[in-house]
Amino acid sequence: MKRRTLLTGAVVAAVSLMANVSFADDRYPNRNINDIVTWSAGGGTDVINRVITASMSKYLGTNINVINKPGGVSGSVGLLAGFDSKPDGYTLVGLSESNVTAAVMGGWENRMSVFDYFIVASSPDVLSVSKNSEFKTLEELVKYIKANPGKVRVGAGSSGSLHHINYLAFAQGIQGEMNFIPYPGSSKSQNATLSGEVDVVITSAAEQNQLIQSGDFRALGTLTEKGFEVGGMTIPSAIVKYPALGDYLPISQSIGFAMKKETPVDIKKKVAKAFIAAMESEEVTKYAAENYYSLVGEYGKTANERMARLESLFSWTLWDLKAAKIDPASLGIPKP
Repeated sequence: MKRRTLLTGAVVAAVSLMANVSFADDRYPNRNINDIVTWSAGGGTDVINRVITASMSKYLGTNINVINKPGGVSGSVGLLAGFDSKPDGYTLVGLSESNVTAAVMGGWENRMSVFDYFIVASSPDVLSVSKNSEFKTLEELVKYIKANPGKVRVGAGSSGSLHHINYLAFAQGIQGEMNFIPYPGSSKSQNATLSGEVDVVITSAAEQNQLIQSGDFRALGTLTEKGFEVGGMTIPSAIVKYPALGDYLPISQSIGFAMKKETPVDIKKKVAKAFIAAMESEEVTKYAAENYYSLVGEYGKTANERMARLESLFSWTLWDLKAAKIDPASLGIPKP
């Protein structure tokens, strides 16, 4: 599949960020900014945040320090740290679509609408095994899963993450029972696959691409409607092979950062201008093309609506799969 770099109309549209109006320091920023990333170092959310903030810092004229605070439920440790910070523009929250399930998984009591979002990129999820695995094809893996319920160990992000939801959808679609082992980030689940701690991993193509191209990972299928090309190799679609997966898949990825809703409008405008410039920069576009990311470039109302849709879809999918701890209706989360 040909890789595409897509900048949405949001990047060229006038800045329109919804927030409570308050006065801000005209000198902003006059000190370093912190970006609290809700997932561990080395994963897709971490790397994308490092790439975009490094570029944005040039336009803002100050350093943006990335601080990893993984843990909790659906990245709730980092979410809470960001939520508890002052709405002064000096704290960003690096996150992904996997954070939207924190409320229904019991990680915190807030809706995702407490933030305004800046969505950088996305990449499809891939189901892979190590090069030493006995499974050469997806069909071989599924056959073994059905014959040996609960024996295959699958590593992915923490409970409620996109990768976890994709695992649940895969298990439901093939009507197979596996042993899910959660990790605080994609890099850790991939390392566990390399070491033999787990048999299968579900993370994004962008996160796996070097391991696939080096031959350390054998990609068995994408959890998308079409196959995906990595390094000249076409990974087949699991949905094409097992159409029942289409009842829950595909589910899109959305990686970026957020600011507290109460942050003054003029500060968010300055951040938005830096974001737009960074999205069009050579370092960001080149990184995306080389690492199998599609650039999104949404912010303001468009990005907020995207995250609200994902919160609804993910929360109700987990509830339907009997994996959520809290009824999304009780939280006021509408059905998709």
